Amino acid sequence: MITTGFFGASHRRSCVTIGLLAFTVLSGYSLAAAAALTVEERDIRRDATVEAVQRVMPAVVNIATEEIVTTREPLDNLFREFFDPYYRRRQPNTQYSLGSGVIIDEEGFVLTNFHVVGRASRVWVKLADGREYEAEKLVGTSFTDVALLKIKSKQNEKFTPVRFASDDDLLLGETVLALGNPFGLGGSVSKGILSSKSRRPASENEPLDVLDWLQTDAAINPGNSGGPLLNLRGDLIGISVAVYREGQGIGFAIPVKRVSQALSEIYSPEVLESLWFGARVRPGSPPLQVASVQMESPAGKAGLRAGDHILQINGKSPKGFIDFNRQLIEAKDKKDVTLAIQRGTDRRTLSLRLTPEKDFFNSELFRKRTGLSVQELSPELAQSMGLPRVQGILVAGVDRSTPAAQAELQRGMVITTMDGQALSSVVTAAKLAYGKGKGEKIALEVVFPRQRGAFIEYRQGTIELKLR
Repeated sequence: MITTGFFGASHRRSCVTIGLLAFTVLSGYSLAAAAALTVEERDIRRDATVEAVQRVMPAVVNIATEEIVTTREPLDNLFREFFDPYYRRRQPNTQYSLGSGVIIDEEGFVLTNFHVVGRASRVWVKLADGREYEAEKLVGTSFTDVALLKIKSKQNEKFTPVRFASDDDLLLGETVLALGNPFGLGGSVSKGILSSKSRRPASENEPLDVLDWLQTDAAINPGNSGGPLLNLRGDLIGISVAVYREGQGIGFAIPVKRVSQALSEIYSPEVLESLWFGARVRPGSPPLQVASVQMESPAGKAGLRAGDHILQINGKSPKGFIDFNRQLIEAKDKKDVTLAIQRGTDRRTLSLRLTPEKDFFNSELFRKRTGLSVQELSPELAQSMGLPRVQGILVAGVDRSTPAAQAELQRGMVITTMDGQALSSVVTAAKLAYGKGKGEKIALEVVFPRQRGAFIEYRQGTIELKLR
């Protein structure tokens, strides 16, 4: 009995062992099946590309315009072939699509190319979900080919903005995505790699402040111009511009660094309200970083420095780049603006007062840098001189023994551009001269009188002037 009992116990233990092994095997099978099911549920198609597109596509808009005004801009020759096929098909005096754009602020600010909207009297934007709004042209320059629009939306309506990549966060050969909303037909996506970070666009000797375009083999079609170029994180690394007509599968984009610089210049208290702040803040997510500071400006004298992070303005945390500049402008009627900043590990509070630009950037500053006495060229004065369509500043005098005299600038000449930028006022000229260092040269386009018998004719020319 004992033997039988012992044998029975041993047998039971064997059964238990087999049962455990069987349970383990079955459990292992169940875990593997569950893991396989999890992988299947995750869907291998939903990769970084798909996630980046889904994240950013709500921020991509189609841009349609009306009533094009015929003008000549530095980009005309470069983009004529790019858009001509569509121009030939359009009906006169109708709304038509020119390109794409991307929302950069939840309040509805849209970034696009200047050549997309520069000639338009009215602009509409259409979102990926089909919503359509009229938009207001705010600021932009053909010199940078960057423009900013504002969607005319209902009060408190919010939009999905794109996120900016860091200025130099570019990897040669990395996967990039070109998004757009061509002709209002819906979202468009093309994929490629970053082929080059330093392409120089041909502009036929005309001024264009784009030093290094990004090159990609991601298809950029006419309707995608102005749309975002993204990395796989869904961050904006550039704004699509054009395709190279003499090559196949070669597209270009303005890098985010240049876009940020252009935005900080064109959307500022100086441009919007002629108020001198004197610092440039990089667009992006808070806390905003100061990119540059003019030392003689209100910001510079208050102690603001490049690299500082702005935490608050007048006790409020700015939501972003647009909101910060808006709060600066809204504070123009107050005596002082208070900024809370972070510099390294230190937190500081600065106080400054915005001043009218004309109080500093005046004819005296321009004369100090150039040796030229200048005055505004009013329409009446231009007409009296026989120059009804010329815009610029009039040379009223030239100081002796100065670079201006050596360059043979003369009284009566009209300076129309400086380094390719059109001059609309003495303030503009003084700002451009102030931004240059001592000994640097600046190119002036001038219109000058030439006596021919009893008549005076005006000719155009270019003069290089060394600043003092």
